[in-house]
Amino acid sequence: MNNEMYEKLGISSAVAEFSEKILDKLKSRFDDIDRIAEYNQAKVTLAMQKNRVSAECFAGSTGYGYNDRGRETLEKVYADCFNTEAALVRPQITCGTHALAIALSANLLPGDELLSPVGRPYDTLEEVIGIRESACSLREYGVSYRQVDLLPDGTFDYDNIAKAINEKTKLVTIQRSKGYQSRPSFSVGQIGELIAFVKKIKPEVICMVDNCYGEFVEMIEPSDVGADMIVGSLIKNPGGGLAPIGGYICGKQSCIDRCAYRLSAPGLGQEVGASLDTMRSLYQGFFLAPTVVAGALKGAIFAANMYEALGFRVVPNSTESRHDIIQAVELGSGERMVAFCKGIQAAAPVDSYVSPEPYAMPGYNCEVVMAAGAFIQGSSIELSADGPIREPYTIFFQGGLTWYNAKLGIMMSLQKLIDGGFINL
Repeated sequence: MNNEMYEKLGISSAVAEFSEKILDKLKSRFDDIDRIAEYNQAKVTLAMQKNRVSAECFAGSTGYGYNDRGRETLEKVYADCFNTEAALVRPQITCGTHALAIALSANLLPGDELLSPVGRPYDTLEEVIGIRESACSLREYGVSYRQVDLLPDGTFDYDNIAKAINEKTKLVTIQRSKGYQSRPSFSVGQIGELIAFVKKIKPEVICMVDNCYGEFVEMIEPSDVGADMIVGSLIKNPGGGLAPIGGYICGKQSCIDRCAYRLSAPGLGQEVGASLDTMRSLYQGFFLAPTVVAGALKGAIFAANMYEALGFRVVPNSTESRHDIIQAVELGSGERMVAFCKGIQAAAPVDSYVSPEPYAMPGYNCEVVMAAGAFIQGSSIELSADGPIREPYTIFFQGGLTWYNAKLGIMMSLQKLIDGGFINL
């Protein structure tokens, strides 16, 4: 793009030229991402063709939602694409945290213990589990919790995981993405090794993977390497930016049956739940997801290379392999985090004139700053950035419905940091 257009968008020639120097060395990595996207696009297409997706599948249902062909077919598509026995894909699932809460509460009973072998869970799950006191938490219903922290290098502490598994351990939860932490995200291969280790000690234990932000980043998913359930949000990767709401749980039939009973009611399960007018968006978003995720990954790699070149710590670093779409950048101060978010917001197609400010969000124990000029509220597969205002003052960047918008967002974030006097090129 010529500098004249960038200038109209508020980006200086210095930032534009610096960005092009960063991009010059990324062609081969972008080619690798395109190859993965092509494979995953074929996988989604095959699942849709196998299940005979037709225009009739896009019709919505109302009321009880009995005999909703589109809903039932979509769940078969998800199950086939993610190589599982069954799937629950519903607009009634409001977000990723809701999907995880359903999966956990459906498959844990009083007296059972939940184990996290990957350290502290994502902030919003602390109240679900009962780490932070809350009404209706798992702890309130008699489910205990145990965690094993990662080793200093971010790998699994297998010795202490083995010690933590006991007669009460019913379900092991593995968070694939880093969340609001500076630890590495886990590859599907690493998750498979962890599951195999756990199953060798206790074969009957349920292994659940929080797959948020990880779908279609690799050619395989955690369900291909032994996960009994994988859980995610449709306003992240698999919704492709078109899904207006929803979540999914894919896995063993016995686990999914219980999840469906928890979502609706015992005895009703998957037979009810009107799809209203969401089906076309859920199908089309899933179809587009591999390409949208590829653009987001390119944006994350671009961000890592740019900010690492400027002297900031980034996780993953500029050369590491990618296992989710999130890029963490340690900015060192809350003021820099706000400036970064103002840049992302200014590059958005929606609400570009809004100025992000830190505020108290439900489910978090500190103020959070968030930039998201999205077509779908809270859709983090769209261009967005957020982070808790606490040390080490890390911003988490993700998404971009197109690579070019992701690129623009990162360039604008740098411009705002320069304009605020926080960085000099």
